[in-house]
Amino acid sequence: MAPIIRTEHLRKVYAVGKERVVALNDVDLSIEKGEFCCIVGQSGSGKSTLLNQLAGLEKPTRGKVFIGRHEISAMSETDLARFRQAHLGFIFQSYNLLPTMTAAENVALPLMFKGVDKNTRLALARKELKSMGLLGRANHLPTEMSGGQQQRVGIARAFVSSPKVIFADEPTGNLDSTTSKQVLYRMLELSKNQQVTFVMVTHEPELARCADRIVTILDGKVQSSVVQDEETRRRNREELFAGLDLTIGGKAAKEKGQGGGKTEAGRVS
Repeated sequence: MAPIIRTEHLRKVYAVGKERVVALNDVDLSIEKGEFCCIVGQSGSGKSTLLNQLAGLEKPTRGKVFIGRHEISAMSETDLARFRQAHLGFIFQSYNLLPTMTAAENVALPLMFKGVDKNTRLALARKELKSMGLLGRANHLPTEMSGGQQQRVGIARAFVSSPKVIFADEPTGNLDSTTSKQVLYRMLELSKNQQVTFVMVTHEPELARCADRIVTILDGKVQSSVVQDEETRRRNREELFAGLDLTIGGKAAKEKGQGGGKTEAGRVS
């Protein structure tokens, strides 16, 4: 099976004053369809630059980036914008929710750009919020929600348009350790259930150990791209999620009558 994401001799150089900084240097990488891939590395290693290249948010200095059969590194900005709207989803560390919009309106935003009518997009947004245990927060503004709730709204927004690939840049960076694990669990579960390819940058090794593929970046080069076997992945996930309340939405959802019983960590394989 052909990989869904592929790079060829990818290189990115930034001009900083009179100096040239090589952020990526001859990167060849393949990610298979449906994989949950984590990119790890020290600060300044090039991991966020790589994510931006894979997502078409920046142009490479040299080399090629493919998503499916599309060479996105050769697309115009207009074509890239259309391609991202049609096929990609994004989750940001800082949530990037519009403060004047409700949770449902924020989630529905990608569908508005696709021309989906208001009633349909809000109905789909509420469905995604329900899957995240946040239906009771659908009419709340971001300022009326916790950081973990806002990030789950961001995840719902990424999934609402059924993208083929979702990119996440340090999505748990602003969350406490317990909420980070709950957010990762929801991403793993949704990725598995909807067969979405996930590419996540993280600085947290314990979260990365739950991925299907771990890509390690050092000084702008891929040091390793390791696919974990099913048993290792299962063991790492069970260890991370052991004793964690994985009830969808937690107590708030139960109080609103939207939550269910606990979900077993081993279900996400």
